[in-house]
Amino acid sequence: MTAVEVNCVVDGPDDGEPVVLSGSLGSDVRMWDPQVTALTAAGYRVLRYDHRGHGASPVPPGPYTLTDLGSDVIGLLDRFGIGRAHFVGLSLGGMVGMWLGEHAPDRVRTLTLCCTSAELGPPSGWAERANLVRSQGTQAVSHAVVQRWFTPRWRADHPDRIHYYEDMVAATNPDGYASCCAAIETMNIADRLSSITAPSLVIAGTQDAATPPEHGQRIARAIAHARLEIVSPGAHLASAEAPEAINDLILAHLKENA
Repeated sequence: MTAVEVNCVVDGPDDGEPVVLSGSLGSDVRMWDPQVTALTAAGYRVLRYDHRGHGASPVPPGPYTLTDLGSDVIGLLDRFGIGRAHFVGLSLGGMVGMWLGEHAPDRVRTLTLCCTSAELGPPSGWAERANLVRSQGTQAVSHAVVQRWFTPRWRADHPDRIHYYEDMVAATNPDGYASCCAAIETMNIADRLSSITAPSLVIAGTQDAATPPEHGQRIARAIAHARLEIVSPGAHLASAEAPEAINDLILAHLKENA
């Protein structure tokens, strides 16, 4: 499928090294709010975008593949005249990052792969979720999704933020969400992880039930010279629950590979 022009928000100096932020299934550009100030203060040009079918991006007919989502990022880089960028992806965004590392290594300066997996089965589970969302809307899964995004303690301490993220998931286009479920269902990146040459940081959350630390360990073992860091407390959206720890890890990785 031809790349679509995804919605993108740009922050930071025009001459800063570009950093692309790629979010989770059911999120939009706002999920990266906790990272933007830290990255721009360090002089980086930050491009955060909505996956196709999410946020303000177009919703082309699905189902989508990881190739579609990765091609959208290449189109985004081309649109802004960027040859190579640092890439930070969480969950689905991390899967897109691994696809780029395998299929477009000349476009990736570094990879930061947060709370993600190279093989997240069973595939039937993603087909079932897609069918549920198509029939009942994304509000049918918003509560369960956000329960997995955060630890019980954080949820109890931040009820307003929980509602905020549930509304974010519920606002996602059902066809777009379901079509991205298909990209996870059919992804085929695990066997080629060893081909990734970009300096890679893998971050896992100790309490992440969606992509437990062993998923990050598998990725880090397969990519040459990759480093694994485990954050605690931290569930699936560790970027929001533990922003200081995540920001410090991202910035250190970018500076080490300037």
